[in-house]
Amino acid sequence: MPADPLIYLIAGEPSGDLLAAGLMAGLKALTGGRVAFAGIGGEAMRGEGLVSLFPQADLAVMGLAEVVPRIPRILGRLDQTMADIAARRPAAVVTVDSWGFTGRVAKRLKARGSVVPRIHYVAPMVWAWKAQRVHQLAERVDLLLCLLPNEPAYFTAAGLRAIHVGHSVLESGADRGNGPAFRDRHGIAPEAPLLCVLPGSRRSETSRLLPIFAETVGRLAADRPGLRVVVPTVETVRNEVAHAIGSWPVSTILVTGMADRYDAFAASRAALAASGTVALELALAGLPMVVAYRVARLTALLARRLLKIRHVSLPNLLMDRAIVPEYLQEECRPDRLAAAVGLLMDDETVRRGQLAGLAAALDRLGRGGDPPSLRAAQEVLRLIEGEHRQ
Repeated sequence: MPADPLIYLIAGEPSGDLLAAGLMAGLKALTGGRVAFAGIGGEAMRGEGLVSLFPQADLAVMGLAEVVPRIPRILGRLDQTMADIAARRPAAVVTVDSWGFTGRVAKRLKARGSVVPRIHYVAPMVWAWKAQRVHQLAERVDLLLCLLPNEPAYFTAAGLRAIHVGHSVLESGADRGNGPAFRDRHGIAPEAPLLCVLPGSRRSETSRLLPIFAETVGRLAADRPGLRVVVPTVETVRNEVAHAIGSWPVSTILVTGMADRYDAFAASRAALAASGTVALELALAGLPMVVAYRVARLTALLARRLLKIRHVSLPNLLMDRAIVPEYLQEECRPDRLAAAVGLLMDDETVRRGQLAGLAAALDRLGRGGDPPSLRAAQEVLRLIEGEHRQ
């Protein structure tokens, strides 16, 4: 392997940013720091030393109707990314999730005859929809790092080397928050009910969910006069979230950064969250949750025609049963959300039942094994070393 290899990483959204940051930490640990990074990422990757080519927020969008207006900007960023890769000549290109953008990077690299190893981290959910992406990945990348144990088989059948490395949320520290310290910092009494609200990490999510969550919080507060709310957020949507919660009907705390985020989890009684990786973080923190989501009508129509799964949140998918209540599209209403969250805050039997299911889901995900970030880093270095020897 060449000395101090340059790894080019592309993470198009905050959940990918966390995975890529863990991979960066793993690579530094295995090489004794003899590795360099370039590419596109967010605050977690910046904490590991990345200087992002452009703001990650330019790529953090989901859904057909949401993407279409931003196509010119995204295509411009794609051209910029390709030029940067060509100029830097990295030892490997690691794309993380966001296949709508990262898949195009891989496709262009192959079309240009690039011999740089191409690694994709996070398998598209082909078992849920878009089975043709199995062949897309097999054609465009050299190695696929999978988060879930059932995923490699779908891709190895198409001739792609696919390896289960586990989900780095297991080593995120979400289970090590300090609840009493958080309450003390923010003047929250030990007995005061605290609700954690997570409205998403993309503007397309926050724009739809924040008004619904605001009314939900109001309904909950009507029955709980001492209710406090904390909203952990990320830099991609921080300004929008801060503006929105300024008019919420209860005292609401905005926090950023992983330490405050996990302290907020530990201090809270329940969570109301947009569907996504955050469900696994909350599971690891032992915080019961209700999951909600809304997308544009056209996106929802297409999803209903294509999706092959009964659930959307990862704990439910892992166990193939409804551990976490899910309220999607027209079911995502303040009255229903408030009732479900209120049950989690007030009913110990309901709380214990969900927590037991979440623990089983984490065990199935691989809790207790080798750190996923190190496993992923080992596979990246193994591929680079193999290419270097050829």
